[in-house]
Amino acid sequence: MLPNMHDAEPIPAEARAEIDRLLQSGDLFRYTAPEDAPVALLEREFAAFMGTKYALAVSSCSAALFLSLEALNLPKGGRVLIPGFTFAAVPSSIIHAGLVPVLCEVGENYRIDIQDFAARLPDVDAVIISHMRGHTSDMDAILALCAKADVPVIEDAAHSLGTTWHGRKIGTLGQVGCFSFQSYKLVNAGEGGILVTDDADLVARAVILSGAYEHAWAKHLSPGDNTAELEQAFARWQNKLPLYNLRMSNLSAAVIRPQLSHIDQRVADGRRNHDHVAATITKSPWIEVPAHLPPEQRAPDSLQFNLTGLSDNEVRAFVSAAEADGVKVQVFGLSRDNARAYWNWQFLPEMPDLPRTRSMLMRACDTRLPARLTAKDCDAVAAILVRAAEQAAAPTRAYGT
Repeated sequence: MLPNMHDAEPIPAEARAEIDRLLQSGDLFRYTAPEDAPVALLEREFAAFMGTKYALAVSSCSAALFLSLEALNLPKGGRVLIPGFTFAAVPSSIIHAGLVPVLCEVGENYRIDIQDFAARLPDVDAVIISHMRGHTSDMDAILALCAKADVPVIEDAAHSLGTTWHGRKIGTLGQVGCFSFQSYKLVNAGEGGILVTDDADLVARAVILSGAYEHAWAKHLSPGDNTAELEQAFARWQNKLPLYNLRMSNLSAAVIRPQLSHIDQRVADGRRNHDHVAATITKSPWIEVPAHLPPEQRAPDSLQFNLTGLSDNEVRAFVSAAEADGVKVQVFGLSRDNARAYWNWQFLPEMPDLPRTRSMLMRACDTRLPARLTAKDCDAVAAILVRAAEQAAAPTRAYGT
């Protein structure tokens, strides 16, 4: 029998002592302690893990995206280019920042259509690259195009903690990278997010905007580091920015910090499980798993695949058959009101026509594949998916005939 694949990652036992200490003290606000509050320690540790100068922990990845846009000081009403395959929080963050989302096509491999991206780039003020479900688009081409156009790049790396591109960590390729600590991500805090950057002025603006009132930003200056550049940036923006109160609490940081040392193992286990299941299910004539791009080393904790040669009704039959055997699958374009299907974002000021993306989403499947699964679990998942495809296909096209 399969374990519950929708359980989040458990919190390591080593977090409990710090959680108990915080509960006893009541010091849950990040700016109460004179120094070394759990949130401040998390920021230093995460920046060191990513190899960046600065990190800012906030209430969610959505908040990190919003603050990144605000910190770039873009013109109100400006346009921000995003892939047509992402989560509703991404265009929402753009709307919150008083900007206009512009969507581009995404191919059958879940990655940005570079030709369509290039065609839309001249009319935008910034770009958010969503590495949706951990799939990396051609960042060499994207970064070259954006550098030539002098357009800043934000990486939405909510699903890509631990992924690399040419050996460089995803989230460190653009001006700023944003990560999620929501329960179903690699690191589980229930809610929470963090942004990383090497830009002192950008992080200073983001810190103040996040809710560092008065001179609370002084607690973002790491002892012993050369902080002159950052301190000057804070002084430059003192009292000049609104405060949005998007801070992370010490309790969330206490849950997150012990998980950082588990990231590399979770990445290795997740990649092992993904590749094992993918190798089996692609033997089915009805299932295709797009290959990763050569420079990309993925860190998957879920599995995406396309159903081929099946009608809408047969796809729905596949979903029902898989769920009956214990594997819940969503088809992005066929699941009712799915927040990853762009036509459901009725808050968009401009609804695009993206036929290639729509076609992909009507057959693209998604299922959880946690790193904690064993090889035996993975074999069972693969067998269920292959069998569901056999059952869904019309009898005259049954698997093996």
